[in-house]
Amino acid sequence: MSDIRIQNISITDLATDAIVNAANEGLWAGGGVCGAIFRAAGHDRLQEACNKIGHCDTGSAVITPGFRLKAKYVIHAVGPVWRGGNDHEPELLYGAYYRALELAKENSCASIGFPLISAGIFGYPLEKAWEVAIKACRDFLAAHPDYDIEIVFAVLDERIIKVGQGKL
Repeated sequence: MSDIRIQNISITDLATDAIVNAANEGLWAGGGVCGAIFRAAGHDRLQEACNKIGHCDTGSAVITPGFRLKAKYVIHAVGPVWRGGNDHEPELLYGAYYRALELAKENSCASIGFPLISAGIFGYPLEKAWEVAIKACRDFLAAHPDYDIEIVFAVLDERIIKVGQGKL
C-alpha cells in the first residue's frame, strides 16, 4: 500500500531504497541538504558519479548510486529558483518530483525519501512548495496504482513539518 508521510529525520539517516537530493543543474556538491548528502555518501565518489552525468535540467532528475548511504540510490532532482511564480516554477518543481518518482519506479525502489525541494536557498514559498510536492506525489500514485512505494518527506524543522502535515 503506497502512502505519503512526513518524518522528523535527516534525509541521510533514511533507510529508504532511494533518497532525493535537492540538486543544482551542474550536479555539484552544494550546501544544505545537498552538502549533507554528499558528505554522508562520500563526497569524491558521489561527485565523480555526478560528473559522469554532467548536467540535469531544472524540472528533471537523474540517478546515481548511494555509496556510503543507507539508501541504495541518490536521485538528484533539480527544482527551480523562486522568481515570483511567473517563470514556470510550479511546473518545474512538479516535474522534478514526478521524474524522481519515475526513476524510483524504473529502478524497482519500494521506498523513497524526499527533502522539500526548492524551499531552502532556492526561496520557494513554504506552503506553495508543499502543495506542489504533495500534488506531484499523489498524481504519480494515481497514475501507477499497481506500484507500491512508500514516500517519506525528511524534514528537521517543526514549523515546516506542521505546514506539510496541514497540506497532507
